Amino acid sequence: MSDYEMMDKEEIYSKVLRAGRRTYFFDVRATKAGDYYLTVTESKKFTNDDGSFHYKKHKIYLYKEDFTEFKEILSEMTDYIINEKGQEVISERHQKDYKREDDFVAQEAKTTEDTANTDSFTDISFDDI
Repeated sequence: MSDYEMMDKEEIYSKVLRAGRRTYFFDVRATKAGDYYLTVTESKKFTNDDGSFHYKKHKIYLYKEDFTEFKEILSEMTDYIINEKGQEVISERHQKDYKREDDFVAQEAKTTEDTANTDSFTDISFDDI
């Protein structure tokens, strides 16, 4: 095995972020010249119908010459999202009781329809029985 292959497999510095079904791996690796770069890997667990599971992975390579612009754009985008939507997570995957706005509209229409249909019923007093 060459020195480069050994260096590529060597863990120079790593961090892991577990986030629900996703896990993010941040790994510092070395180029052939011995310079460092960053890989960010997203690994997401999927369950098959038979109960077995598999992982899908996506990886980006980030080199030092891109760090400054990458950090600026990442910061700008995350700030934009927080400023527009706040820090609260609003999604079906994160909140089991989450209702989309179109669900409310559909429910309201059904309630209105049900109310309209009750006008054809006769009012019965149970005291008479």
